[in-house]
Formats: sequence, C-alpha cells, structure tokens
Amino acid sequence: MSDLFSLSCLLLIQDLYLCAVQELSRFPELVEDVLKLHAEEDKESRKKQVRPLFRHFRRIDACLQPREAFRGSDEIFCRVYTPDHSYVTIRSRLSCRVGEILALVREKLQYSEDQPTQPANLILVAVTSSGEKAVFRPSDEAVFTTLGVNTHLFACEPSELESLMPLPEEIHWSPGDSKLHDMSAEEVANQLVVFDWELFSCVHEVEFVCYVFHGEQARWRPLNLELVLQRCSEVQHWVATEILQCQSLPKRVQLLRKFIKIAALCKQQQDLLSFLAVVLGLDNPAVSRLRLTWEGLPGKFRKQFQQFESIADPSRNHKSYRDLLASLRAPLIPFTPLLLKEVLNILFFFFLFFSQHKVAEMVRSIRRYRSTQLVMEAEPSPSHLQTKAYVRQLQVIDNQNLLFEMSCKLEPKDM
Repeated sequence: MSDLFSLSCLLLIQDLYLCAVQELSRFPELVEDVLKLHAEEDKESRKKQVRPLFRHFRRIDACLQPREAFRGSDEIFCRVYTPDHSYVTIRSRLSCRVGEILALVREKLQYSEDQPTQPANLILVAVTSSGEKAVFRPSDEAVFTTLGVNTHLFACEPSELESLMPLPEEIHWSPGDSKLHDMSAEEVANQLVVFDWELFSCVHEVEFVCYVFHGEQARWRPLNLELVLQRCSEVQHWVATEILQCQSLPKRVQLLRKFIKIAALCKQQQDLLSFLAVVLGLDNPAVSRLRLTWEGLPGKFRKQFQQFESIADPSRNHKSYRDLLASLRAPLIPFTPLLLKEVLNILFFFFLFFSQHKVAEMVRSIRRYRSTQLVMEAEPSPSHLQTKAYVRQLQVIDNQNLLFEMSCKLEPKDM
C-alpha cells in the first residue's frame, strides 16, 4: 500500500507541474518558479531507479527530462488493463517475463474490490487502437518496449480474449485547432532534433547487432532501439493526426506549410529520422488525398515537398537517401528503420560471412554518426518548455481506418 500511495502522490505532483507549464502564458509570474522546479526535477531524475517509460506514462518527468538509456534491470510503472477497461498499476523490471507480470497483476486484483474472485488463468494481450490482438507467451520478456504507439496491455482469461476492445479514447476523436498553430516551426524542429538525438544516443551498438541477428527471438534485448523505431512511427502519425483533426481548410493549408518547413529544418540539422518521418506522414493516403488542401499550398512549398519525396523514393535501393546520407558529416541522425532494413535484406539473401561484414560496416557508420556531440543552445522560457512538452508527448491516432474516415469527412470523395 505504501508503494501505491507514493505512486499516487508522485503522479499528482507531476500532473500539477504539467498544468503549471501549460498555464505559463496566462500567469507569467509563475515562470521563475517553474524553471526552478524544472531544474530540481532534472537533478532528481538522475537519482531515480524507477523511470516511467516515455510512451506509457505521458508525465512531466518522462517528457521534459533528458532521455537516458534503459537497461533490462530498470524498474518501471505500467498500466495493465482488464476487459472492462479498469486497470492496475504494476511496478516491474523492464526485462521481466510475462509470467512475472501476470503474477503482479493477480496480486493487485486479489485486493481489488471490483474483482471479488481471483482469475484462475490469466493471459497477457497487446491490443492496438484498431482492435488487433497479440497474445504473449509466459516466457516472453520486456514486452513493454515492443508495443505500438497506441497499444495497451490487457490481462484476461482466455475465454475473454475475443471480447477485448481498444480503450474508448483510442477509437473516438474530436475535431479542434492544433496547438501547433501557436508554435514556431523553428522551435518545434529544434525540439524534434534534440529528442531524436537523445533517443539515438541511448542505443548501444550491440542493440543493432542483436536486432539484426536475433530478430523476433530476442526483441527484448534492443530496448532503446525499439523506442527509436516507435518514435519514428509516432512522428508519422502525429503529422497525419494534426492535419486531419483540423476542420478549417485555410488552417489545414497553414499546417501543411508548417510541416514542410519543419521537415526542411530537420533536414538542415541532419536529423533524417524526423525529416523522413514528417515526409512519410504527409504522404499518408489519408492526407495525400486532401485535394483542396494541397491545391491551397503555394507553388514554392509544393516544389520543395516534391524534392523531399524524391529523397524518400525507395527506387534503386533508396539511392537518393543513401546519396544524401553519404554527403553528411557527424553529428547526424539516420533514418533508423532503413538502416536496419538494408542489413536485414542482406542477411536474408546472402551468406552469413558477408552479412557479418555488412553489420560491422553498419556499426562503424553508427560510430561515425555519433563521433561528434550534437549541441544546441536554447534558453529556457515558457514557450520553450511548452514546445518541449508538446514534442515529447505527442498525441496521435495510429488507426489508419479512423484516419481515412476523418479524411473523407473533411473532403468527401465527390468534392
């Protein structure tokens, strides 16, 4: 009970802190106090042994603090849901087995008033926002880092598997103006670059090797690499979500311009991860079909985006991208999914010795990308903290069917 009480207090303090950051523009007298609190949080975060995973708890200590590398021995807090969408909060090692997670869930349910009888045979299931389900084996490890952007863990009896549904907030959406309208493209791009660098810097070279040679059998090992790959997917869906939630055609055009500018700034700062993620987000079928929105885009921006699309062109083994990558010098952030895909393809088609040679070449490249430290000077300010919090806790819709439905409501097919 003491752990649960401490957790509740911690989350309450963090919620109050987040509210304070969001209200700074209305109450400028809070600025100095919040900046001091932010500095103290930074000191304390380095002492913590329990670190909420950045996707699962969108809390202030998980979104404003510099990203540190995760280890399998780290302890985290995570919510595990039941079929009625109630949940228990467990504290476990990042690398613990599914069987251990279920034991913790059973212990929590044993003391729950809503659960008078303890379930006899629990299974752990990942449920996506589109309703797809994946059942984990008791021996699977570190499942927390293998989840999609809006995927949640459910514990249920086998007979309840078919009844599992996504959380209501994952299948409903409400239109509204984006906070992005009030932020400068430069500041958003800067925060994307800083966060990407933090994530990329946390990935040990061994994680790349394990991912390539062990694949699905050892996905628990490349913990930090999984988070980089998930971030790429998150940014893509963020772009689509922001545009498709915007009901005003002129404002959608403004968002389109801003995202193209953000992509250009990320490219300029050699963050190819967010650069291509934004481009792919704009190429999402639910966005690219918005004819009226794209027609409102000035010719200069259309031409620039066409150039960006050519870099993302997969023809001739992504030659345009590889040429760009070869022309850059450290520090830089590569488009990590493509880096892994290239080596995995080689591993599939060629002999093991040649594959090992290519993996060694990949490791040398990663060392070169990070041979110089990325340094970006930024003075803390209310807008800086707000943008930083926004970029590190992106609210996204990753259900493609829902995105397409939103798109058709904005611009029906017969328009």
